[in-house]
Amino acid sequence: MFLELRRQGHDVVSQHAFDAEAFELSADLPVLHTFHLPPLIPAVVDAARLVEPHRLAAVSQSSRDDWERAGVQVGQILPNGVPEQTLDHDEVQALGLIAGRLSPEKGVEDGVAAAIGAGLQPLVVGAPYDPGYTPDLRGADRVGPLDRSELRRLMGRCAVTLVPARWEEPFGLVAAEAQMAGCPVAGYRRGALPEVVEEGVSGFLAAPDSIEDLSRAARACRALDRRAVRRSAQRRLALAPCVSRYERALAEVAGR
Repeated sequence: MFLELRRQGHDVVSQHAFDAEAFELSADLPVLHTFHLPPLIPAVVDAARLVEPHRLAAVSQSSRDDWERAGVQVGQILPNGVPEQTLDHDEVQALGLIAGRLSPEKGVEDGVAAAIGAGLQPLVVGAPYDPGYTPDLRGADRVGPLDRSELRRLMGRCAVTLVPARWEEPFGLVAAEAQMAGCPVAGYRRGALPEVVEEGVSGFLAAPDSIEDLSRAARACRALDRRAVRRSAQRRLALAPCVSRYERALAEVAGR
């Protein structure tokens, strides 16, 4: 791929890969690298330390802080954006949605327990990700992976989306998509979720790893105005401002 880039010529590359080779093989190219994961892999961290800060971006201030604690200076914060979608205005059901890959750091079991504690029927949407992990989904309804538009329509019918992250979530795209669909978010107060959720307007956050507090947050979410939830997302999480931020950052890397 990098040989082909050099052969064809280009102005700038927006790169989202997460492996050391992505940094090493593009060292002489005008590349903007975006981190979508924490500094989990030593080889990636070592390679990223050699990149000029203005060519590195994080998707949240929280993620940037994590990378800088690992010794990587990150020059840009480029939060993700979510496209708007026409909603069906279906009747909201007493469902607590937990969506995403089924892996330990996503806290699916905490979400199921918290939904039940809040008087909601848990609905788990996602595909197995970690072959060594089988979550206990007793008491929950289960749906396989959905495409983004189907998931957003489902979010529009669910009372609350639960985001019980058990790691420092770099952004929280599910939380952003839920709010854009007018569905309030109850999540653990960790990682970037305090940046993605406008607490008291588009959701409530709970003490990390406290299922009881997460249930409290989910119950509180049901009193929020779903139109205000969507307006909050449109103001903070829309796709167009995200694209504009990338255009400015890419122009800087390209030297324009």
